[in-house]
Amino acid sequence: MSAAIDDIAIRVEGLTMAYGQRVIQRDLNFEVRRGARFVIMGESGCGKSTLLKHMIGLLEPSTGRVEVEGTDPWTMAPSERGRLARAFGVLYQSGALWSSMTVAENVALPLEQYTDFPAERVYELVRLKLALVGLADAADRYPSEISGGMRKRAGLARAMALDPQVLFLDEPSAGLDPVSSALLDELILEIGESLGTTFVIVSHELASIFAIATDSVFLDADTKTQLDVGPPRELAHGGSPKVRRFLARAAHVDQPTEGAAT
Repeated sequence: MSAAIDDIAIRVEGLTMAYGQRVIQRDLNFEVRRGARFVIMGESGCGKSTLLKHMIGLLEPSTGRVEVEGTDPWTMAPSERGRLARAFGVLYQSGALWSSMTVAENVALPLEQYTDFPAERVYELVRLKLALVGLADAADRYPSEISGGMRKRAGLARAMALDPQVLFLDEPSAGLDPVSSALLDELILEIGESLGTTFVIVSHELASIFAIATDSVFLDADTKTQLDVGPPRELAHGGSPKVRRFLARAAHVDQPTEGAAT
C-alpha cells in the first residue's frame, strides 16, 4: 500500500532511463518516504548512479516521471527547477572537493553562492557543519592533507551546508577501509536520527546496506528493471532469488533454511 502523500519525499512512476536508443532501466516504480535511508542497490553496470542522477534532476526521463514533493521538476521552468534542486545535497563518490580550497572553504562555497549571509554567519555555519561530521579541527587543512574518510566527511558537510531536505550519496563507502566505512555509516545514522534527513544512497557494500538502509530498490542489469523493493533484511529472506543471492553474500545475514523456496 502506498504511503500517505505527505509522507512521500520522492515518487518514481513508470520511469525508463535511456541514452539514445540504449535502455538502461525501464518501468521503475517506488517511493522514498520522508526520513528514510533508501538504498539503490544492484550489481555493477545496472544503472544505480544513472537512477540517482534522474532523481536529482540532472537527467530527464525517457518516459515516466520522478516527483519531488509532489511535483515533476521537468514540468517547471528552469529557474524554478534550480531552486528545487537546492533543497538537495549531494555527496559524490570521489568527494569532489576543490583541491585548491581548504576544507572550510569547500563547505562555505554553496553558502556563498546561494545565500546572502554575511561572512560571520557563513563562518558560524561552516564550523557547525564540520563539527557535525567530526572535522572541527580540520577546517584549515587542504583535501590532500586529510585521509579518504575525512574527505568523504568533508564532502558530506558541504552537501549539508544549505540544510537540504534530501541527501543523495553516491557510493559513500567506495575506497574506504572497513573502519572508515563503518564510521561513515554511524555518521549517516546519527544525522538521520538527529535531523530527520531523508537519504538516497547508491551502494553495493553489503555491510553498509544492512547497517543503514530502512528501504531499498534492487536494479537488475539483465532484465533492465527492478526486481524488488523493500527493507534489505526482509528481501534477504523474502525477495526474488537473484536478490537473495546478492544479499546473502553478507556473512552476518542469516541464510534461508534448507528447502526454502528459491
